[in-house]
Amino acid sequence: MSEEFDAVDVIRTKRDGGSLSADQIDWVVDAYTRGTVADEQMSALAMAIYLRGMEPEETARWTRAMIASGERLDFSPILGPRGKIATADKHSTGGVGDKITLPLAPLVAVYGVAVPQLSGRGLGHTGGTLDKLESIPGWQASLSNEDMMRILGSVGAVICAAGTGLAPADKKLYALRDVTGTVEAVPLIASSIMSKKIAEGTDSLVLDVKMGPGAFMKDEASARLLAQTMVDLGDDAGVRTTALLTDMSAPLGLTVGNAIEVEESVEVLAGGGPDDVVELTVALAREMLLASGIDEDPAEALADGRAMDVWKDMIRAQGGDPEAALPTARESHVLTAPQSGTLSRLDALAVGTASWRLGAGRTRKEDPVQAGAGVRLHAKPGDRVEAGQPLMTLLTDTPERFDRALKTLDGGFEISSSGPVDVARPLILDRLTAE
Repeated sequence: MSEEFDAVDVIRTKRDGGSLSADQIDWVVDAYTRGTVADEQMSALAMAIYLRGMEPEETARWTRAMIASGERLDFSPILGPRGKIATADKHSTGGVGDKITLPLAPLVAVYGVAVPQLSGRGLGHTGGTLDKLESIPGWQASLSNEDMMRILGSVGAVICAAGTGLAPADKKLYALRDVTGTVEAVPLIASSIMSKKIAEGTDSLVLDVKMGPGAFMKDEASARLLAQTMVDLGDDAGVRTTALLTDMSAPLGLTVGNAIEVEESVEVLAGGGPDDVVELTVALAREMLLASGIDEDPAEALADGRAMDVWKDMIRAQGGDPEAALPTARESHVLTAPQSGTLSRLDALAVGTASWRLGAGRTRKEDPVQAGAGVRLHAKPGDRVEAGQPLMTLLTDTPERFDRALKTLDGGFEISSSGPVDVARPLILDRLTAE
């Protein structure tokens, strides 16, 4: 079969700063998915995109081509007069202690909105939603489309692994970007995320774009660019999309790991939990409800137990036991404050990396994780601490991991002895809509 274009010509176009045509984009994404364009050719094109960028029209077309490489889910069977009001989804760009999906999905479902949350696993210092939930005895991440629809129709919320049929071009390209130094290309990040989310087929999408030391985007300018690019891609595809820019300079909540983050999520569903986790959960829930035409205060469903009821139903529907004891680490090590004063800095990246090195995360996608491993925090920035007071407890099944984790935390926090320190910083920095 003769090909419409030549891969080298497409690479040269972008290498020399030109814009790829719609036909070129459609062809190269399809040809790469089919195996006609080789990995080394797509690597060269990805690097050219990283260096030269893409116009908004190119990024939108690239995203549509990735969507067209696979299936698109249809949730209409669960909607209608006797079904759910609408479908809504949320995506986070990843952070440390970011367990928000766990309380958020059942909270939004309380109000009749179906929440199909297709989630992933952790890699490196950022945790994975599926890893956290798999610490619940019996819980299953993999569902068929039929089972997902059934649970959505009966419970209203489901958190599961994305099927292989959604944007297969992205799966192939993501693995290539990961080993060719092109992960940071904003057009490719945005199209990677949005191709899967748009193919997922929900009516609306809320993005939690994190910025700071513990986030993928370290500065506000790059986080804002990524957020706006994704919002515009969603709007272009007919998906009501908003984004919140949120701070990731310190970990979210007081736990970083798997089972311990589930434990904290359950506290939030019971009407308690750390203030920052509650604040972000409620803010994202409000965005999802507003996008579905519902003007309610979701904090009420946390306080009165309705969200907890949906959580338990959701966990049971996927084979889990919400009443079962969660796994605990066999070994622990307490890191204490070296001096008295105010905790003025707690670096999210250092804590996330320590948790990863304790066994809560993985280096390669196929690596196992420890359900009980992680870091439990006893103080957050702005808190007064005394010399010898526990700052954090490190948890693992393999005590030989403590040394590397402690080295990671060396310099990862600061204590000011010069009196109270103002570390106040808003958790939610901005809200972005389509331009």
